[in-house]
Amino acid sequence: MPHIIPIKDLKNTSEISELCHKSDEPIYITKNGYGDMVIMSMEIFESTMKHLSMYRDIGISEKQIEKGQIKDARTALADMRTKYGL
Repeated sequence: MPHIIPIKDLKNTSEISELCHKSDEPIYITKNGYGDMVIMSMEIFESTMKHLSMYRDIGISEKQIEKGQIKDARTALADMRTKYGL
């Protein structure tokens, strides 16, 4: 279940930090009853960024496949060996 706290509670920085590190999800901050910000631990943030990067790369790969921009793995490896003298 997501944590939702009002912006006035951000004064308790130690408690907020502890909550961020205990939770595997972001903490939602509200202002006047409406969503305003999201905070999370650095570990969760970095993990989320890695996942987003991976999904972006998969999307690019899928578009390349649709366009027929593919190469046989053996051909690609042979080209790399030739190019780098391996």
